[in-house]
Amino acid sequence: MPNDKLNPFKIAQEQLDQTAQILKLEPALHEALRWPMREIHVLLPVKMDNGKTEIFKGFRVQYNDARGPCKGGIRFHPEETIDTVRALAAWMTWKTALLDLPFGGGKGGVICNPKELSAGELERICRAYIDQLAFALGSDKDIPAPDVYTNPQIMAWMLDEFQKIKGSHDPGMITGKPLAIGGSLGREDATGRGALYVIKEAAKLLKMDLKKCKVAIQGFGNAGYFLAKLCPEILGAKVIAVSDSKGGIVLESGLDADKVMEHKHKNGSVDCFPNSKKISNAELLELDVDILIPAALENVVTKENAGKIRAKLLAETANGPTTPEADEILFKNNIFVIPDFLCNAGGVTVSYFEWVQNVSGLYWEEEEVHKRLEEKMVKAFGSVVETAGKYKVNNRMGAYIVAVSRVAEAMKARGWV
Repeated sequence: MPNDKLNPFKIAQEQLDQTAQILKLEPALHEALRWPMREIHVLLPVKMDNGKTEIFKGFRVQYNDARGPCKGGIRFHPEETIDTVRALAAWMTWKTALLDLPFGGGKGGVICNPKELSAGELERICRAYIDQLAFALGSDKDIPAPDVYTNPQIMAWMLDEFQKIKGSHDPGMITGKPLAIGGSLGREDATGRGALYVIKEAAKLLKMDLKKCKVAIQGFGNAGYFLAKLCPEILGAKVIAVSDSKGGIVLESGLDADKVMEHKHKNGSVDCFPNSKKISNAELLELDVDILIPAALENVVTKENAGKIRAKLLAETANGPTTPEADEILFKNNIFVIPDFLCNAGGVTVSYFEWVQNVSGLYWEEEEVHKRLEEKMVKAFGSVVETAGKYKVNNRMGAYIVAVSRVAEAMKARGWV
């Protein structure tokens, strides 16, 4: 990547290095945790609707499976890079360990632009990806899920192709599926709901009156929409600003998530929502709000703008939205950060519940899923805050210490190092 400082994998390694120093990890164990254990690169020849064959490149990174099968999404993006996939696989390793799920971390990607593909072309890419990777996947090996520009339908095609190749049913080999073929109730809003559960815990700690709080959300995709929709229900707080890739909007009286989404579907963006004031994505981050939720891209909170953030609580629902230099500034300014691999862990936690239901054949009601999700998120939040206090470090480092300790313990128990 052109800017090494913003290379997500370099950032992931830097964060691990700081943790290793605090934990005084032995050199071999530290080195083993710095790199993916396995990395698979594939070429996918796909026949397009015009009769021509195009070659797409794909990856699957299995970062560490000391605690169980790898778990992590598949991204379809025209600018996907192996370093992004490596970083996300590393963060998935720490995320599953932090939530105490019996998984390791993985991630996958295909370099393509789904917006320019027909449904038939998209399906053929999905099946080609599984054709190349079926040997490395399975409910006891590596379990993919949806991520950027992938969805339940894509998971369904991938499951179908996998089961054709294997000649047997294995619904637990992929999560985020449609309900008709083994998906879980409560999966659709899990990332946003999980984030709001930990925001609620942080607010208790900070003695914030949520009913008086104003919230700004950067990003209005799946997670951003459900954050905005559920915020009044779970927190009793008011969402006054949201944004997407084309810009943002502010409405001091509060935004109705369903009306904003309806406007976005009609117009392609939240921009120009009736009665709202237009702002940029950068301006949204610096608004005078109580709670700021970056729910879109990585590296948006940097050393250049961290000092201008006025929110008391920063809840990272996106992956890697804060650079290491910005982290230091936020910590000095007493801004309470809920780090990404805790804040956005609702998705993988309900994916775990889906896998449990698949392998056991016993399916839960939505209320049960919500209850179990809240228990998991609250417990993980408590362990992060307690560890950060014990080591006198910020919450991100607290989360890393908990997660890395658990993975290191599993590796040592297996005799790998």
